[in-house]
Amino acid sequence: MPDLSLHSLQPAAAKRIKPFLDEILDKYRDRIHSIYVTGTAITDDYDEKVSDVNSIFVIKEMDLKFLKIIAPLGKKYGKSRVAAPLIMTPDYINSSRDVFPMEFLNFKLVHSTVFGEDIFKDVEINRMDLRHQCEREIKTKLIWLRQGYLSSMGDRKMLAERFAKSITGYIPLFRALIVLFGKEAPVKQEDVITALSAAVNVNTGVFAKVLREKRHKTRHTVEELNTIFEDYYAATEKLGKMVDEIKE
Repeated sequence: MPDLSLHSLQPAAAKRIKPFLDEILDKYRDRIHSIYVTGTAITDDYDEKVSDVNSIFVIKEMDLKFLKIIAPLGKKYGKSRVAAPLIMTPDYINSSRDVFPMEFLNFKLVHSTVFGEDIFKDVEINRMDLRHQCEREIKTKLIWLRQGYLSSMGDRKMLAERFAKSITGYIPLFRALIVLFGKEAPVKQEDVITALSAAVNVNTGVFAKVLREKRHKTRHTVEELNTIFEDYYAATEKLGKMVDEIKE
């Protein structure tokens, strides 16, 4: 029987998720193909005060009994910031790379195999599938930025919270853009923003600023936040135009 391996996780993250994984493996080991931890739990970006521990379970065949086993554990381990895992099968992964190329690219780049055989290391992503999803993601974010700005109604706290929440969702997109433009995407969030600037020749300083201020909870005036919004929107829009220019 393969053993559970958590050595590549941040120590606090490993401590939190181990009881959850032990309980699942005790009940369902024979039907699990592999288990992965993804996201900040395996990087220096992990903050045990606010970061969730995210995981993916690949089971040999889809079985709703497995969901029934996991569901009651959500409340128990959610208090320790262990997020509900993604559940997949090998067939699902093989048939979904063209639909979710950005997500699977990020799984490939940022994962630790803690149980079983690594199915993500050899996942191949089609460049044009990735280009189409990047275009869609950027256009969606531009809509979100406009609507979020309007719905904040000039409220300083609400606007600041929206920026802080949004930057985490930008990082997977940035990794995809770096790969799309032929460069190697880093794992650490700050390095991703720096690499994006080098890959596409766009000033990504506003993204780095928002990431830093999310971590340090910097307080801004409404006027300062309005300037951040303008820079944030302009940089996102420029990335979109660059992606639009990519042809097959």
